[in-house]
Amino acid sequence: MVEYQQILNTIYERLRVVKNKGEVAHYISELATVDPTNFGIYLNRIKGDNFCVGNWDIPFSIQSISKVLSFAKAFSLQKNKVFNRLDVEPSGNPFNHMALLELENGIPRNPFINSGAIVIADILVSELENPKQDFLNYVRDITNDPTIDFDVKVAVSEAETGYNNYAAANLLKSFGNLQNDVEEVLDFYFHQCAIAMNCKQLSDAFYLFANRGKCMRGIAHLTTNQVKRINAIMLTCGFYDEAGEFAFEVGLPGKSGVGGGIVALLPNEFTITCWSPGLNEKGNSLLGMQALELFTTETKQSIF
Repeated sequence: MVEYQQILNTIYERLRVVKNKGEVAHYISELATVDPTNFGIYLNRIKGDNFCVGNWDIPFSIQSISKVLSFAKAFSLQKNKVFNRLDVEPSGNPFNHMALLELENGIPRNPFINSGAIVIADILVSELENPKQDFLNYVRDITNDPTIDFDVKVAVSEAETGYNNYAAANLLKSFGNLQNDVEEVLDFYFHQCAIAMNCKQLSDAFYLFANRGKCMRGIAHLTTNQVKRINAIMLTCGFYDEAGEFAFEVGLPGKSGVGGGIVALLPNEFTITCWSPGLNEKGNSLLGMQALELFTTETKQSIF
């Protein structure tokens, strides 16, 4: 029997004293003020008890982790039509890189780089009656938690400094791959990224990807085929130009965000979220990457 709590405690005690915890994201002013010593882990087992350690209950900005949730919603609404407007290949470049977007005629490499997530935001602006509120309600529904909300200060902070995203959206528009007004799409996108959750809530939100499309309440939001595809894209594209490293070291589908969160999963077994705001040079949580590598090594649980 795997001693999950003991393993989490050991990982936490080993890493929380590490001097190099990375650097918080300074280019978004609201994220620059987050205490870099925060560190928490939450494990949600599909068939068993849950376990946690550290600052798992402090909400943080989920940032790019939200791209999995927005893509899941768009995929459920438009089915395979979404792939007419974006691809599913790793970019091999940073999340905000635009050179490939121009070379490939406005078709983003995948839904988890910024340009791809902006296309998904455009789809949801078109499909949803009240886009921001409807998407927030979707996140609350799959998580079974009505307290989840936008951090409006973070959304405003992103809009004030999101020059690269404005450039990407306008480039998409120039290629005819953005149907709505740039300002409206980016307002949705900035709010989507500014959703605040703690480690438990994020593990709960990703439960459906480990449970064949059924959320915490047993309601099916995705087909098993859709879940298979989303998990595959997480494995190959969930960490930008460090996706190969994560697959190599951790061996789980997952997604990171510049708020310092990482969520990963083993189908039919568990979801696990780590939060440590300090980032490595690739923009992924430094301690989070290390914690998940230790976790899969100690439990001997990965997809490989």
